[in-house]
Amino acid sequence: MAPFDSVTARLILLLADTGSIGRAAEREGIASSAVSRRVSDLESRLGVVLFDRSAQGVRLTIAGEAYAEGCRTVLRAIADLDAVMTDFSSGHRGALRLACTSSALTGRLPELLAHYAARHLGIDLDIQEMSAAKALLALDEGRADIAIVSDNYDFTRFEIKPFEDDRVWVVVPPDHPLAASIEPRKEIAFAAVLDHPIVGIHHAGSLDRLLADAANTAGKPLTETLRVESFPALVRMVEAGFGIGFLRSTSLHLLAGTDLVCAPLAEPWALRQLLVARRKSTPLSAAMKSFIALCSETYTPAI
Repeated sequence: MAPFDSVTARLILLLADTGSIGRAAEREGIASSAVSRRVSDLESRLGVVLFDRSAQGVRLTIAGEAYAEGCRTVLRAIADLDAVMTDFSSGHRGALRLACTSSALTGRLPELLAHYAARHLGIDLDIQEMSAAKALLALDEGRADIAIVSDNYDFTRFEIKPFEDDRVWVVVPPDHPLAASIEPRKEIAFAAVLDHPIVGIHHAGSLDRLLADAANTAGKPLTETLRVESFPALVRMVEAGFGIGFLRSTSLHLLAGTDLVCAPLAEPWALRQLLVARRKSTPLSAAMKSFIALCSETYTPAI
């Protein structure tokens, strides 16, 4: 059987409604002969007669009634499918896969996602927490649509926009020699902390790489007493006196309930950004477009 032809299907229903080849042709804006030819060709392919013809017009046969009802069903399904695709293209339906660092998830991202979810009820959110390097790999491999990561990576293949500014802070126990020189909310020079042992975090992670590069530039590599894999663990080990530590602004809430002393680093490199990244070659879906727009709308640069 020949593939379903929606144009001919509409003509069949018009003929059934009007009972006239001439009126059906007029409503479709085509010649009467073209209508007759389409119906005749269809009857030949199907091997059935769809219409009884007479001087008074045309009327569906029993086979024609069955075919017309099938046409109505298929055309309704096509219309429904068009409506569904319109929802997807407008961003009312779909899915958004996000690969996010822990820094993003401890900053403003949860509230922004709640706002986005309330605004786009038909979008399914898939949120994965991972390191920046793994998040960018997930973009490369098509396992994520958008990544929110720190800014010290190679973004050649990606389109990026700022998401959140995030300064690096030094954290010390209250009885540490550095504590006396730290004033509330006053910046401290990186050189002033370089001689003190530190509690390291996430080997080859973005913060670890940032600090190591800065220390190497200063010609005085950092001395680690131990290394942990999470920021809560870093805070606990600093509390226990194993060394000083470094946190991002987005993780300072972990100091609540402690007596640790902290100060922002003074150097320009210590003011980092979290970025919204997507692969340049990936088509920009409506869900992606609306999320990136929301990120831009709500981003406030640090003063």
